[in-house]
Amino acid sequence: MFSEIIDRIKEAIEYILKSRLVVLIIVFCLSSTVLIGRLFYLQIVRGEDYLENYELQIRRTSSIAATRGNIYDRNGNLLAYNKLAYSVTIEDTVSTDASDSERNETLNGILDRVLQIVEANGDSVVDTFGITLDSSGNYQFSATNETQRLRFVADVYGQSYTDDLTAEQRNQSAAEIMHYLCSERYGLDEENNEPAYLLKMVNMRYAIGLNSYQQFLDTTIASDVSSETAAAIMENQSSLAGVDIAEESLRVYPDGEYFASIIGYTGPMSQEEYDALDEEEKKRYSLSDIVGKTGIEQVFDSTLQGKKGETTFYVDNLGKVTETVSTTEPEAGNDVYLTIDKNLQMSAYQLLEEKLAGIILDKLYNVLDYDPSTAEDSEEIIIPVGDAYNSFIANEIVDPDHFAAEDAGTAEQAIYAAFSSHRESVLAELISQLQNPDAPAYQDLSDEMKAYMDYICDTLLKETTGILMSSEIDSEDETQIAWANDEVISLYTYLNYAISQNWIDTTKLGDSTYSSSEEIYQSIVSYIQEYLNDDSDFDKLLYEYLIKSGGISGAQICATVYEQGVLPMDETSYYGLLNGTVDSYSWLYNKIETLEITPGQLALEPCSGGVVVTDPNTGDVLACVSYPGYDNNRLANTMDSDYYNQLNTGNANIFYNRATQEKTAPGSTYKMVSATAGLEEGVIDSSTTIYCNGTFDEVTPSPHCWIYPNGGHGSLNVVQAIQHSCNIFFYQVGYDLGMDSEGNYDSDRGTDRLAKYAQMFGLGQTSGVEIPEAEPEISDEYSIQSAIGQGTNNFTVSQLNRYVTAVANSGTVYDLTLIDKTTDSDGNLIRDYSAEVVNTMDDVSSSTWDILHEGMERMVSSSTAFTGLEFSMAGKTGTAQHNELHADHVLFVGYAPADTPEISIAVRITYGYNSAYSSEIGRDVARIYFNPDLSSELITGSAANLGTVIAGD
Repeated sequence: MFSEIIDRIKEAIEYILKSRLVVLIIVFCLSSTVLIGRLFYLQIVRGEDYLENYELQIRRTSSIAATRGNIYDRNGNLLAYNKLAYSVTIEDTVSTDASDSERNETLNGILDRVLQIVEANGDSVVDTFGITLDSSGNYQFSATNETQRLRFVADVYGQSYTDDLTAEQRNQSAAEIMHYLCSERYGLDEENNEPAYLLKMVNMRYAIGLNSYQQFLDTTIASDVSSETAAAIMENQSSLAGVDIAEESLRVYPDGEYFASIIGYTGPMSQEEYDALDEEEKKRYSLSDIVGKTGIEQVFDSTLQGKKGETTFYVDNLGKVTETVSTTEPEAGNDVYLTIDKNLQMSAYQLLEEKLAGIILDKLYNVLDYDPSTAEDSEEIIIPVGDAYNSFIANEIVDPDHFAAEDAGTAEQAIYAAFSSHRESVLAELISQLQNPDAPAYQDLSDEMKAYMDYICDTLLKETTGILMSSEIDSEDETQIAWANDEVISLYTYLNYAISQNWIDTTKLGDSTYSSSEEIYQSIVSYIQEYLNDDSDFDKLLYEYLIKSGGISGAQICATVYEQGVLPMDETSYYGLLNGTVDSYSWLYNKIETLEITPGQLALEPCSGGVVVTDPNTGDVLACVSYPGYDNNRLANTMDSDYYNQLNTGNANIFYNRATQEKTAPGSTYKMVSATAGLEEGVIDSSTTIYCNGTFDEVTPSPHCWIYPNGGHGSLNVVQAIQHSCNIFFYQVGYDLGMDSEGNYDSDRGTDRLAKYAQMFGLGQTSGVEIPEAEPEISDEYSIQSAIGQGTNNFTVSQLNRYVTAVANSGTVYDLTLIDKTTDSDGNLIRDYSAEVVNTMDDVSSSTWDILHEGMERMVSSSTAFTGLEFSMAGKTGTAQHNELHADHVLFVGYAPADTPEISIAVRITYGYNSAYSSEIGRDVARIYFNPDLSSELITGSAANLGTVIAGD
């Protein structure tokens, strides 16, 4: 029995030993033992070392930005290029396992050290955050309007739409936003640090945050730093995890002021711009990319951008590359050549600036206040020097915030003392009236108090905040009429009535629930008071009336330009202004004359204009000038936020392209359209004469010729009517075009027939230039007035240039172009551009063209402004009235040589008084085109002489 058991055990052992399962079990056990042992060794014995090595060796892929293509003029002159510079970058290498407090402590420590190094060498960190400091060291929003402010606040709170903000978030002040970011997001100590320091730290943290905290994605925190800063960063890199020095490509615009309106500038891509891309484009761009923001830079961004490269490598925990795996080199962007002639563009800009300065000096009078309604004619409107003094503050030639600074000069301190006292009394009076049921009616207020009430109602409550909802107001309501039209009630009465009619958006006043109309009104008054206490636009209004009243002197205003370094210190002039030995009017006159203070800085009327010059044989634009310009170098790369805000809020509307976006009536420059319509429709022929006695009496009220009341032109044919710009002749043409077969006048019939020919000349569409352009308006009412370029006709300078180009070449209408060609970085042609012909006016007879040309040639030959030209020229002047309180806009269109045109020109000076001034610019542009050496003679660097005034249009 026992032996049988032993045998069975032996058999079982033999069976097990022969089984494959046993082998597998043994192998498995041995392997497990080895693995467990190895795991114990790696995790327990060497765990800490290997964890560190893991953190030190991270594989990453980084894109390499391509070099942006250059922009050239037609002759190969550089208009935009790139230069290499150093930038300080940071990669977010903080472990994702770190707590928020640990993360903040680490990042803040690194950024604090970077800030010390950067500033020690005279450089600065990024300044792209939407909050700045005023001269008193208080936080303020840099946004220039409510929409921009709310967009910024939404970005801070990570909201895609401003409507997603809570009422509390919408109404937060700049200081409250900073407190939120410092305390709840970035862990910055507000109690023990100055606002200036905190703002710099927030700027850097916010810039990193824009990359959504993607680890190992570079963020630039200081741009274009010195070699000293770069060296110091590299020396301290061991203690600055993730911080590095990179070479960056900075965009440079030589002579940017003259070309900014065409070229635009570059900047970091915004979330909105990225979201607007289609899916294919999003593969080429990222939010860290630098892209074209405006102008040619934006329109041709995909051409200029190039193709990114890519590098795959390993980095250690300091962000240093330890091993490069692979690299794909970037492809440089393509170059863009414009049709613009650089020298002609600059010359036209300077001619326009000098002419504007000459007009200002001619109209500048030594009076502080002036009512333009007292002028009998728009050409008699003057510019009071008080308006010029006010421009120093209103258009921020000087910084009014600095008047209260600790280092403010003598004049600044005196101005601020007067302003503070006046501001206090005005605010007290405003609140008193807003609390008084028996407050005087609007019509009984002083002009100054009316201005403040208008600002509160129309600007603050309606436009800026939307508390008073314009969409809800009934314009036919009796109380509305009593306020807005009859002016027989007070703002107190009007606002209380608005509450009763539900015209008030109480959600804009905060989260409170109001139980009565009285509570709502008191909340509005409190809101107004709080808002005005920190409203720079209202402050500017206060300064305006202080200057008008003499409460602040012109001498004090002028002296501040020396105290703030706007002009180099001239102690004789400075102390002379303060002690009264230098007359402020004479000082200002001299500074305008020498262009040390420019028309663009003053932003008076006039201060702006546009010039477009084209080759009528090709449709190539040779010059496209918008004055005043700006320095796009200060907006590209790292934007100068203060400069941008100054431009954006200034009265000169710098970003409004005067050549392609500003529209006015064409005035008498339109008369070639009317002549063509009259001739081709059979209303007149070459021998038709119309008698001008100064008044057109076919309709009532009877419009007059510009020559009225000094008689009339007598009998004229169409050539003479163009030559002398006779309104009566063209009134008759517009009237006759409206006649039906039964002899009845129908204005719509007349405007339809005029519009037909305006469309032929291309005035119904934008001109074709590749930058943004306003839509034209062909008049659709008042055929009599429309025939002299009034009615509802409204065109840009670029559109008038296309029209006169078609006149010059007898009917070929181009889509004008600014682009000559594109090439690769080696100069190989990619595409040769040419202006597209969109219409040929084949149905217009050659005799009609001859008549138009002869009339325009006679206009030039009969004007003393064109005496002594070295070439023949044809042209037509025009004036367009704004209203009786403003000087007229003045225009000129023409071409040269008259027999074989090489250039066509359109000029407009906004509020330019007399069309002689615009025609003189057109004349001198043509002279410089045919003889560039004349530029040194015609452009003097000082205000222009105005020459002979043309009597009417």
